[in-house]
Amino acid sequence: MSLRRLPQALAVPLLALGFSLLVGAVFVLAIGRDPVAVYAELLRGTLGSPYGVGQVLFKATPLIFTGLACALAFRAGLVNIGAEGQLYVGAFATAWAGFTFRGAPALVLAPACILAGALAGAAWGAVPGILKARFGSHEVINTIMLNFVAIALTGYMVSNVFVVPETVHTPEIAAAARLPRFEAFMPFFGGSPVNVSFLLALAAAAGYALLMNRTRLGYELRVVGHSAGAGEYAGIRTGPAVITAMALSGALAGMVGSNFVLGYKHYFEGGFSAGIGFMGLAVALLAQGSAVGVVLAALFFGMLSHGALVINTMVPKELVEILQATVIASVIVSSNVVQDYARRRARERTAAGVTP
Repeated sequence: MSLRRLPQALAVPLLALGFSLLVGAVFVLAIGRDPVAVYAELLRGTLGSPYGVGQVLFKATPLIFTGLACALAFRAGLVNIGAEGQLYVGAFATAWAGFTFRGAPALVLAPACILAGALAGAAWGAVPGILKARFGSHEVINTIMLNFVAIALTGYMVSNVFVVPETVHTPEIAAAARLPRFEAFMPFFGGSPVNVSFLLALAAAAGYALLMNRTRLGYELRVVGHSAGAGEYAGIRTGPAVITAMALSGALAGMVGSNFVLGYKHYFEGGFSAGIGFMGLAVALLAQGSAVGVVLAALFFGMLSHGALVINTMVPKELVEILQATVIASVIVSSNVVQDYARRRARERTAAGVTP
């Protein structure tokens, strides 16, 4: 992104965040509380201690993966509502590899588990991509339906195939497959579950940026996302591009299991995601397709997620849900406002004879 376009790119998220915080302040005032005190307590509980920072990083990690997944699909002109299902099958595959190949060394098993999750997510994401490319079936409907199938399928596998008596989770993965927590080499994070998967998420963000901005494949996906007709005219096979985009999107979502399965609980458990796949949409919208934006947006929503526990004695937890919903709506509105302003300025500059 050029420096000339940077102010426009920052305008949308800043407007959205500002408006959402304003709405939250009105809500806090309506219930008789001081917004400044509430927001100060939220900041103190999330960024005011190593433990709070660790909790924010832990909660942001899966949001980086799902935010990247949704952002990649957006830039290819697709809407992936199926990150929730893709992360389910990915996390299950991650756990399956971890408890099945117990004899493998750590240098092999941990990467194999991550790869298994990514491949499972990619396969699940490719299905709606194939249906769209081959039959024109809309990916929104297909991905939503596949979410239910993924949750039901993994639930069946846990309850009927890989049964651990008196539990609702799979067997534990081998010790060699586990990712260390930060507290193992940074003791000040003691008690926080943040683990090496956060670094993996940052690496995925860097890979996403490299793919979309420095490779032929990324260029083709962006062209198809901008205009399928233009892509066809340029000689790009749009069908394979759609399938590839959905598969890559699913792979990123499938890597969520590295955080929960490998770095935290060490098994797969139904209901673990708590809607992370859907929150990835909000992260991607706020990020406006930028890898750095995805990381920052994920950290923001991670702050809100942990902050809801910090301020629950001061205001209802619904405040965080209001902030999240307002951010999404604000991104859509402010994006239109900023784009309209940019187009109007471009017309004025052109009329005045100024080179854009």
